[in-house]
Amino acid sequence: MHPARHALTQPDKPALIMAETGETLSFAELDARSNRAAQLYRARGCRRGDVVALFLENHLRYLELAWGAQRAGLFFVCVSSKLTPAEVDYILTDSGARLLITQASLARTAAALTVAGIDRLVLDGDVPGFEDAEAALALMPPEPIEDESAGVDMLYSSGTTGRPKGIKVALPDPPEIDAPNTLMLLAQGLYGMNADSIYLCPAPLYHAAPLRWTMTAQRLGGTAVVMAHFDPEAALAAIQRYKVTHGQFVPTHFVRMLKLPEAVRRGYDTSSLKVAFHAAAPCPVPVKQAMLDWWGPVIHEYYAGSEGNGMTAIGPVDWLAHPGSVGRAVHGIAHICDEDGNVLPPRETGMVYFESPTSFEYHNDPEKTAQTRNRHGWSTLGDVGWMDEDGFLYLTDRASFMIISGGVNIYPQEIENHLVTHPSVGDVAVIGGPHDEMGEEVIAVIEPAPGVAPGLELAEELTRFCRAALSGVKTPRRFDFVDELPRHPTGKLYKRLLRDRYWGKTETRIV
Repeated sequence: MHPARHALTQPDKPALIMAETGETLSFAELDARSNRAAQLYRARGCRRGDVVALFLENHLRYLELAWGAQRAGLFFVCVSSKLTPAEVDYILTDSGARLLITQASLARTAAALTVAGIDRLVLDGDVPGFEDAEAALALMPPEPIEDESAGVDMLYSSGTTGRPKGIKVALPDPPEIDAPNTLMLLAQGLYGMNADSIYLCPAPLYHAAPLRWTMTAQRLGGTAVVMAHFDPEAALAAIQRYKVTHGQFVPTHFVRMLKLPEAVRRGYDTSSLKVAFHAAAPCPVPVKQAMLDWWGPVIHEYYAGSEGNGMTAIGPVDWLAHPGSVGRAVHGIAHICDEDGNVLPPRETGMVYFESPTSFEYHNDPEKTAQTRNRHGWSTLGDVGWMDEDGFLYLTDRASFMIISGGVNIYPQEIENHLVTHPSVGDVAVIGGPHDEMGEEVIAVIEPAPGVAPGLELAEELTRFCRAALSGVKTPRRFDFVDELPRHPTGKLYKRLLRDRYWGKTETRIV
């Protein structure tokens, strides 16, 4: 199925509603606008297999631009609106994007981009060096391009080295734009999503899960309600106002909603919810139990990655019997393996691999791609865990010490590489420490350079130094100082030892 098909059978039905303003896009309008976008991409020389980039916040026009790329056989790169100009430049260059569309609210970053050889268009206003996107789209015909074929997203996710990596899968085969995909089948089978569904997206569309689930809801003929920015009470208001039936959340959303005053929480009607599924980070057992107590047995969980190589899922009944589990495999076959690729027995901890019918690669990085495979050809996201005798998976660690703060993946190496260039820093380790609301917070453990005094003044200086070059989510929220970091004579940092001190696994204290 495809929104174009629903435009024929239910043209006036809302395909998209912006939650805060009530702005609406019907299926007929989405079809016509996505056709104009596809026509624009072709007019600018983009052919099947080429790349376009969307550097946008959640916006009424986001989905039409994505669907335009999808029906033009393109890879569409959705760039985080929180990145710095240098970070956006890197993604545009690495992906080989031929065209970029942004919006005036991101003008400061967009105007500072230096990448050359790319068409630049802007919505909602002016940015020096950018064309008017609305005017360009208005000149395009609203009919389908002659050579329609299915495209797919190519999203960037930070790697263990800190550099973003493009997650690339093959263009769909068969290439028909309305061929069913795995996520659509899972949405129907696991969560009962259909044309009557009203789906709430409370998160940025440049992330994999919000983008893909929102597009899946529209594939099925349902209405997607998109929040411009997450706010706990606004989310409850949207559920009540639009009678939301399905939604995808991260644990931080649950935490923030649970911290609302009881009278506020109980003041909203959430009885329309049939399924609220969450992912992106492990959900603390007490938080999930509190959500089940509040919303009832509608809380579901899944484990997957942008790579799309596998997925586990668990419903409320199974979770109550297996608290803490992320479920059993529903796409691919899950295995727990040791370092040599041998399958481990139940309850033994090892790397989580998926034996999968789908494959992926990291764009321009064959070495990193190869590192995700074991001798069987199975692939891993780098997570460590174990399975019980019934095949329920439990995640216990992140092999690369990735930090997950508020559902956002943050890799320490890029932050470390920047901080170590400061003249007052002798050595640095960046880790994730526990945080009641965000799940984890970014902590920089600093070994000051000789003669440099640790303390608040240095912490404030380093904060300013990070903010000048890194995204806000990557700027450490806390700086701690030590006389010497725990390194092996070979230079290897014992980051596990350091991290364990913050998570209460040793009595050693960092001051």
